[in-house]
Amino acid sequence: MDDDSPMTRWEHRTEVPLAVGSLLFLSAYAVHVLAHQLPEVARDICLSVIMVTWAAFLVDYLVRWRLSGQGRRFVRHHVLDTVVLFLPLMRPLRVVKLYDAVQRRHGEPRLPLYARVIFYASLSVLLLGFSGALAVYQAEYQAPHATIVTFGDSVWWAASTLATVGYGDVTPVTPMGRTIAVAMMACGLGLLGAVTGSFSSWLLQVFSREGDDERPPGS
Repeated sequence: MDDDSPMTRWEHRTEVPLAVGSLLFLSAYAVHVLAHQLPEVARDICLSVIMVTWAAFLVDYLVRWRLSGQGRRFVRHHVLDTVVLFLPLMRPLRVVKLYDAVQRRHGEPRLPLYARVIFYASLSVLLLGFSGALAVYQAEYQAPHATIVTFGDSVWWAASTLATVGYGDVTPVTPMGRTIAVAMMACGLGLLGAVTGSFSSWLLQVFSREGDDERPPGS
């Protein structure tokens, strides 16, 4: 896409504000889920922050749709954005773009590709793990025969699921909890593959350079 296009300019202007909004969304959702003894006024404030930030994401999606000039093709070409729009708890993953936005604004050199992949994947694991733990805890802790009854249980379950270990000592029992589990398993496999592939590529580059350095001159 042209760097001077209206859509590109819009995305550059909104990257940092939307990343901040994502963190506000996650923070408000976390307080709403975990602080069961909050006064009604505080819970209403949290819900208001959640709704306002989600509305900002909706406006951003509609503006980019309009500026793209793609019509219905925009939905097909931005499947992830469309899915995340209806799963707003995943919106904090937008902060992954914050690093590139800051780098562009300050004109600093970017990290090598493999380093960026590892950085983004690590940050994504943390955000997915925390978000998934919150969502599963909210769905499970009051369910009959639940094994995830504390947020600590939920964090342990999220870590083992994203690591693709799955000890099975605590498992979701509700349909919503199991749906979230399937999504987190898929994300865990994808992120693990990305990190492993990038690390392997880095090792190959290091060994290749060492091999070149050890060759006799003129060989």
